Amino acid sequence: MSQSEKVSVQLLQVGMFIRLPASWKDHPFLFNSFKIKDTAQIQLIKRLGIKEVFYVREKSDAKPAQANGDEQIDRQALSDLKSEMDKQKNELIEKQQQLKRRFKKTEQKFDRSLSMMRSMTSKISSRPLNAVNEAKELINNLTDILVSGEDLALHLMADAKPGDVIYHHALNVSMLSMLMAKELDWPREKIELIGLGALFHDIGKFKIPSNILRKKASLTDAEQNLLKQHPLMSINFLKLADSFPDEAKPMIANHHEFLDGSGYPQGLKQEALDEPSQLLTVVNEFDALCNGTHHIKAKTPSTALGQLYKNYKTKLNNEYVGKFIKKLGVYPPGSVVELSNGQFALVITVNLQQILLPDVIAYDPLVPKEQAPIISLQDHGLKVVRSLPPSGLPEKVMKYLNPRTNVTYAFGK
Repeated sequence: MSQSEKVSVQLLQVGMFIRLPASWKDHPFLFNSFKIKDTAQIQLIKRLGIKEVFYVREKSDAKPAQANGDEQIDRQALSDLKSEMDKQKNELIEKQQQLKRRFKKTEQKFDRSLSMMRSMTSKISSRPLNAVNEAKELINNLTDILVSGEDLALHLMADAKPGDVIYHHALNVSMLSMLMAKELDWPREKIELIGLGALFHDIGKFKIPSNILRKKASLTDAEQNLLKQHPLMSINFLKLADSFPDEAKPMIANHHEFLDGSGYPQGLKQEALDEPSQLLTVVNEFDALCNGTHHIKAKTPSTALGQLYKNYKTKLNNEYVGKFIKKLGVYPPGSVVELSNGQFALVITVNLQQILLPDVIAYDPLVPKEQAPIISLQDHGLKVVRSLPPSGLPEKVMKYLNPRTNVTYAFGK
């Protein structure tokens, strides 16, 4: 983080990058940190009733003045400027409220999907027809959202509760697979098929003892071999459901198979793997990298995308990996970033038509984290300077932004 020093407001000059020691609601500026662009801004700062501001030397184009001076400015012009800035700020606040409502709406839909996922999983043995019909209804609703327009966004969801990890993973892989199927111009029927297959791809894990699934230490060879059978266990589970489409079963059986034959449980190679199987494997591997497994430490979304590109060239379909990276963007939801105004932020939503300008929650020590605004970068001339690991954040910033332990996505408007 950039070092700052206190400077008297009487020494301010155009070009200085400053941070105001005042609550965000107590001044007309859009942000607490900014570069002074004209003398009118200096006059407004002087009228805030503060004596000093924080000056960031390395982000500034000018140094503090050497002598006190109070440049004259037309009072009416100053009043007009303040009114215009207040108007802009009120519009910003309303836009933030709209973003929060939009995000809340997506969260509510995701929670309903999660409840449906729990319900259909509990019914697959006793009432398989009901379970499959509920799954088809869920996928149909998600596909309606996916194909209904261009203003689609990818949102970061809350952390999974310990008992919900498998459900979160299934929904995450299902939604991202459907998103990619649409990107590949697959027909609706094929989009729904991969969505349905992804929902049930890990259902076999419910046949694995929970002490193995939740084991923190390394698995024994026997435990590892048992876990590697879960794709075939999923297929056996679905034999109870006559209405489950046979076309979706290969991708479930093959979602851990790699093109070079190094995957499991059967060691199949590229010629034996259909398109949905290859796509589901890409998305499933990304989710495993983000959220970790027994042998993989959880990575940030940006790092996970980088590793998919660098380390899986012989294992995964390179076309699908490339399109996946392009679709999620350089800064996927869940990424911790530094903005061009020096603030740290957490990416929570990516407009899939503006992937370089996500919506973020920005760290501001003068705003309680419960009230931290959601900022749309495309509206405010800001950009992301770099992505960084949460471990690289100062502790107070880490607690404020609270990066997700588990990365789960949902798409919505």
